[in-house]
Amino acid sequence: MQFTAKDIAMLLNGTVEGDETVAVNQLAKIEEAQNGSLSFLANLKYEQYLYTTDASIVIVNNSQQLTAPVKATLIRVENAYSAFTLLLEKYNTFKLYKEGIEQPSFIHKTAQIGDNAYIGAFAYIGQDVKAGKNCKIYPNCYIADNVTLGDNVTLFPGVVVYFDCVIGNNVTIHSGAVIGSDGFGFAPNPDGSYTKIAQIGNVIIEDNVEIGSNTTVDRATMGSTVIRKGAKIDNLVMIAHNVEIGSHTVMAAQSGISGSTKIGSRVVIGGQVGFAGHLNIADGSQFGAQTGVNSSIKVIDKQWGGSPHLPYKDYLRAHVNVRRLPELEQRVRELENIIKDLKKDVQ
Repeated sequence: MQFTAKDIAMLLNGTVEGDETVAVNQLAKIEEAQNGSLSFLANLKYEQYLYTTDASIVIVNNSQQLTAPVKATLIRVENAYSAFTLLLEKYNTFKLYKEGIEQPSFIHKTAQIGDNAYIGAFAYIGQDVKAGKNCKIYPNCYIADNVTLGDNVTLFPGVVVYFDCVIGNNVTIHSGAVIGSDGFGFAPNPDGSYTKIAQIGNVIIEDNVEIGSNTTVDRATMGSTVIRKGAKIDNLVMIAHNVEIGSHTVMAAQSGISGSTKIGSRVVIGGQVGFAGHLNIADGSQFGAQTGVNSSIKVIDKQWGGSPHLPYKDYLRAHVNVRRLPELEQRVRELENIIKDLKKDVQ
């Protein structure tokens, strides 16, 4: 699909400087753009490329001053970065647009599918499933019995949603994620073996949540594992049974939360952070990468690091001392030798 400079300027409320009929069919970084590409300049660090780029159209700020001839057609806007962000969103909408029900796919006769749905080939939709308007269920998704999906839910290829789970409005779940698999519950026996504890709860995902690829959210043993509104979960994250994640919390890749831990709102969790079970984490807490959290946190809006976790500034001081350990060890040895020599002199 192609758009002219005139079309784009109308969308962005900008003005064209150059050929308004020139057309583009892709987006690109200004230093890599080829003919037929649309790019932008917001950071003056990249200004040199404005005069050498092969992009057909470049979006620039109204305040941008030219110091040499420019081959590209310019579209001047109030804020080039915001304008290009809007275009990325529109472009992504076009790329991901799907409609209709592809075959072969299975939709149980009791399932209720809202208007304007897309059901991809080889998708399975079970008994008594309820899906709202504008849902997009890509190929090879499995939606088990009695699952509820709100409006504007997107499940990318290979997503699995187990029975009884509830997903709110405007939720996006990326490929390979598993929602509602069994929690890790096993009772030890006297002979050292384990008996599985049935996991009869579910997962509730509230509105405006995004969950990354290959992330797993376990169903509760009883009750619900809950992800509150606006939370953003990265790829390769493990969320155990009966966990609660507060609203607008963000969680980076390879992090894990053990069972029954409650994470507050607005919490920021770096990569590879681990939480022990049955903890309560205060609102606004921030955790640096690889933090190990082994006890509850009651103070809001505080930064933490290290394993086991420490206040972030204390962790940095401790880390400096850890790096100095070889030097300190050498000094201790030297002091020991001095003491030995002094003892000899006394004798």
